[in-house]
Amino acid sequence: MSRLLGRLLVLVLLATGLSAAAPAGAREPVRTPAQAVAAMQPGWNLGNTFDATGADETSWGNPRVTRELLAGIRDQGFNSIRIPVTWGQHQAADHTIDPAYLARVQEVVGWALDEGFYVMINIHHDSWQWIATMPTDHDNVLARYNAIWTQVAAAFRDASPRLVLESVNEPQFSGSSGDAQNYALLAELNTSFHRIVRASGGGNTTRLLVLPTLHTNADQGRLDALTAEFTALDDPHLIATVHYYGYWPFSVNVAGGYRFDATAQAELLGTFQRLRDSLISKGIPVILGEYGLLGFDRHTGTIEQGEKLKFFELFGHQARTSRVTTMLWDNGQHFDRTAGIWRDTELFGQIASSWRTRSGTAASDLLFVRRGAPVTARTITLNPNGTGFTHVRLGATTLRRGPDYQVSGDQLTLSAGLLSRLTKAEGYGVKASLSLRFSRGVPWRLDIVAYDSPVVSAATGTTAAYAVPTVFNGDRLATMTATYADGGNAGPHNWTPYKEFDRAFAPDYAAGTIKLTPEFFAEVTDGAPVTVTFVFWSGDTVTYRITRTGDSVTGTPA
Repeated sequence: MSRLLGRLLVLVLLATGLSAAAPAGAREPVRTPAQAVAAMQPGWNLGNTFDATGADETSWGNPRVTRELLAGIRDQGFNSIRIPVTWGQHQAADHTIDPAYLARVQEVVGWALDEGFYVMINIHHDSWQWIATMPTDHDNVLARYNAIWTQVAAAFRDASPRLVLESVNEPQFSGSSGDAQNYALLAELNTSFHRIVRASGGGNTTRLLVLPTLHTNADQGRLDALTAEFTALDDPHLIATVHYYGYWPFSVNVAGGYRFDATAQAELLGTFQRLRDSLISKGIPVILGEYGLLGFDRHTGTIEQGEKLKFFELFGHQARTSRVTTMLWDNGQHFDRTAGIWRDTELFGQIASSWRTRSGTAASDLLFVRRGAPVTARTITLNPNGTGFTHVRLGATTLRRGPDYQVSGDQLTLSAGLLSRLTKAEGYGVKASLSLRFSRGVPWRLDIVAYDSPVVSAATGTTAAYAVPTVFNGDRLATMTATYADGGNAGPHNWTPYKEFDRAFAPDYAAGTIKLTPEFFAEVTDGAPVTVTFVFWSGDTVTYRITRTGDSVTGTPA
């Protein structure tokens, strides 16, 4: 997106009610913490950059930060930016921070402030690198932690009030006696952070400070412990933070959680209800400092597109109506920092739309039509989400209600005639993409897919490199189960037959294979036949039998 188009997007968002941080050079507005947190919505994380544990900000694969990158993010409609910082590898033996590194962080923070962002910096991966040892190395950890905040607070004492400080990212402790000790240690860190920053004077006397729960988790015990810290500190300029990556089986596609089903939805709704009850209702502002899906750490295809769009639609709605500021975790997989574009514009469109309104969705974004079988009318359930369904488009053409489709309540029925026309071309795969339109929000894309049952073939290989030859015939792999003859579960996560997408198995549509990973075979019993069932999005299943003998693997269709 060009800079001009980006600015136009910001103007559109502002016209629909989004607040923006003050532009560069403007007089700083006086805001209450709640008003400031609201003005920070929406936010973005400069992930895998200054938090990288290598030599410098490029060591985890992202380019060096430029003023132009930050301007490009501002153009996307973001009002705040979280800049995670890992300090440990830049500290000398006496805990002094490398002056050049601190100056570089100051430079980037200054650029972001000049662009009009609210900016949040923290102590990041130090949390698991060395802060986690606090139960067994208390004094050294506390001294090192205090040294970081003493230097950082001094460096930023006169910065804009739009700079926000976060005590520590995802705090965790190893070797403790349990949560009671964990809560006490975190309270000690947060209290020390608060004391150091406030005592440094200047703008830090009233600067907004962000305190996390244990693990930045929103379970009730974590929230209760943090609420007690807020009461003890009795400071009106404090903000609470948690992170949210969804219901874990859905977030990584394991244990059959490949759909954003009622269980995954209930977990999301419960999280926001607890935030409202435990913090927001008590006047404590909340920043959701990271959100996304954990499978994104591999690639965004771990979760099927329509299922993840439904997740982000509901997430955005809950955050907006709960008055929670959200900061998208982006380690480089979402916004291409070199090209200056979104890698998945449909995903970002859903996220951005949720900042201001709801969007209609449907039970799926895939409708499969089998080759060689009579084409019949097909019905899909709509999820209006408070909007009204209006019409269906195919490209620039508005389809006809009646001959092409009918709507009854939340049921959309596509006629046999329409589906026959859309799938008449030879071959497999997506033959047309319909656009389901609602009265608000972004359209819902529904792909019409011509397919036939996938076919797998026998193969030999090794535990280091084994792939099942697969003719997908237009279908797409949803999940995989693995069981022994006695009914026991094979492979990792042996408490469930459903294996983790990408970790245990992964389709390669271009190569025509389904890879079974070394990680999968590492937990498969030598010599015991395993029945693998591939579950496809069409509803078809294909069964395969494999046997590991030492490092060798043989497999045949079952």
